[in-house]
Amino acid sequence: MMQAELTTMSVAEAAESRRSIRKFTDEPIPDADLTELLRLVGRAPSAWNIQPWRFVVVRDDAVKARLRDAAYGQAQVTSAPAVIVLYSDMRDALATIDEAIHPDVQGEQREAQKQGVHRAFVARTDAEREAWGVQQGGIALGYLMLLARNFGLDTSPMLGFDAARVKEILEIPSTTSIVAMVPIGYAAEEGFRSHRHSIDRTTRFI
Repeated sequence: MMQAELTTMSVAEAAESRRSIRKFTDEPIPDADLTELLRLVGRAPSAWNIQPWRFVVVRDDAVKARLRDAAYGQAQVTSAPAVIVLYSDMRDALATIDEAIHPDVQGEQREAQKQGVHRAFVARTDAEREAWGVQQGGIALGYLMLLARNFGLDTSPMLGFDAARVKEILEIPSTTSIVAMVPIGYAAEEGFRSHRHSIDRTTRFI
């Protein structure tokens, strides 16, 4: 598969130009772009390299219509050519932790790493594990939105939806936690000019 061609946009330029877009053109996103985008999103840092994030890329119009209903009618769900549902699945991540450990780590050291991860989570409830997984997924979400700009794409991160219905529609295990729904595509509007607090308002240097 030919790799998608990235723009020369810097991370700073991506951050400065990112806006939440709710109206998209009907131009489809090439499969190669979506595949490469999510490969790069997977480079996001993750404690113990657990990588609990999982993605469902929804392009089917009928499924998007059901997701829009689960998102209380928000129009960007069906306006976008694709919706990426990002969720955390700690149960799967811990069950397959051997896949996450670096292949150069072998023998007793490999077994020690696996046991170390399991010890870190054995006393936690399922809800506590998923809360941790959602925090990790938030890092991937940030990567997703910034990297999308490098493909000429815009996004609209959403938290307003009935998570149980979204899981049912997409056949996502009930034990997981949805981090966000992200309509993605080519903007058909400029979006609101960005307005943020000053550094003086949000930061202390000690």
